[in-house]
Amino acid sequence: MEQQDIRNYGLREEPELWKIIGSSKEIKKVLESIQTVLESDVPVVINGETGTGKELVAKAIHYKGPRRKQTFCTINCAAIPDNLLESELMGHEKGAFTGAVQQKLGKLEHASRGTLFLDEITEMPLAMQAKILRVIEEQVFERVGGNKPIKTDGIYSQ
Repeated sequence: MEQQDIRNYGLREEPELWKIIGSSKEIKKVLESIQTVLESDVPVVINGETGTGKELVAKAIHYKGPRRKQTFCTINCAAIPDNLLESELMGHEKGAFTGAVQQKLGKLEHASRGTLFLDEITEMPLAMQAKILRVIEEQVFERVGGNKPIKTDGIYSQ
């Protein structure tokens, strides 16, 4: 991609974003899509094979968008054991299970008003994928062992 094109997209100002390189028609389309997404504040789904730069695209959206001053949080859903994933994402209340000696905030709360990048979301159990879809749609969840709805306002990507 020519240097002039890069400046037009304004993505090279953040050090992390220097890694998005290329001059192909596909890369130009990705950069144009990032610009389009920046104009609205909506949840975003980023599809692609492992190693294609999905996290870089998520960071570009976060650091160039209206949430740039808030938290950017990443979780690799394939790296967390199934039995811990819900607690990692949604947090838990004290006493929710053996070993839950205190309340723990999950990634959904940490990233609220910012961005939560869910990598390898297709590796989650289907039941957990359904819960995450509901969170994206309703922007509300409950901690494990809790019964109080918690509002969240993050962008969830994969």
